[in-house]
Amino acid sequence: MNALQWLNMTRHGESTGNLAYRAVEGTDAEEAGIPERDADVPLSDTGRAQAATLGRWLAALPEDERPTLVVSSPYVRALDTATIALAQTAYAAPQDPGGLRPRVDERLRDREQGALQGLTAVGVERRFPDEAERLRHLGKFYYRPPGGESWADLALRLRSFYRDLEAEAPGGRVLVVAHDAVVVMTRYLVEDLTEEEVMEIEKETVGNASITRWRQDGSGLQAVRYNDCAHLVNAGISAP
Repeated sequence: MNALQWLNMTRHGESTGNLAYRAVEGTDAEEAGIPERDADVPLSDTGRAQAATLGRWLAALPEDERPTLVVSSPYVRALDTATIALAQTAYAAPQDPGGLRPRVDERLRDREQGALQGLTAVGVERRFPDEAERLRHLGKFYYRPPGGESWADLALRLRSFYRDLEAEAPGGRVLVVAHDAVVVMTRYLVEDLTEEEVMEIEKETVGNASITRWRQDGSGLQAVRYNDCAHLVNAGISAP
């Protein structure tokens, strides 16, 4: 990804799915109880406020750091985050036909959970004990749920996405709006991490509407910040 000038990433704002999982955390529940398919899970009220705060952070960037391209996961919670955030920036005014608008790329969707979608850890152990054992044996990086994706699978489609992005926007300043797994695996690709290193990073929750940035220094993209929620904290908005 050395052809990019800036690579900025954010996870979508808090979703109703995030709230559902937190509500059953530490309980005996086998499912999170999310009625929508994963692609349709919307933002919560807090998530919308987080997206707007992210937009004000974007609006305050120096002109030479502002995104020239915004690409989003097609999932509702990510695309709405991008749209709400950009509405806060004068350089992406909705009334301006030439204004910056989010473009969708399905390769930025969340990691597919397949048959395990919507289940808690308790639910997986009870309903798919063989899969739970297979996960422990293979490790999180290479384990692929039935009908789903491993973290390595996610890396493959992200390699394809970033290769195309470099060819399309050399010297560009890009904002990617996606999901926690996408943010983590982008670090794996950009920083040339090992399996062990990226799985250690994955243990830390990527905050909703957090900011992760890399900047070109002539030798490649270098990390500037990771999982930064200061803009949310300063605005008095929850940043789980």
